Amino acid sequence: MTEFTIVIEDAGTNFATYAPDVPGCIATGVTVEEVTATLREALGEHLEILNEMGEEIPVLRSRADIIQITS
Repeated sequence: MTEFTIVIEDAGTNFATYAPDVPGCIATGVTVEEVTATLREALGEHLEILNEMGEEIPVLRSRADIIQITS
């Protein structure tokens, strides 16, 4: 199993998500759950295609964290 960092953005009328380590692999959905499931499926298919083409799987370099700023 490979774990990917993903970014989920509130786009106002829906949500958008992407994996910084896999350029071009994005998803949208009405809920966070939907967009996450859609991206999981898209990443799986993307990696399968890369494997079939003999391409390397992207190196995982990103990580996410939350920081607090006091004003």
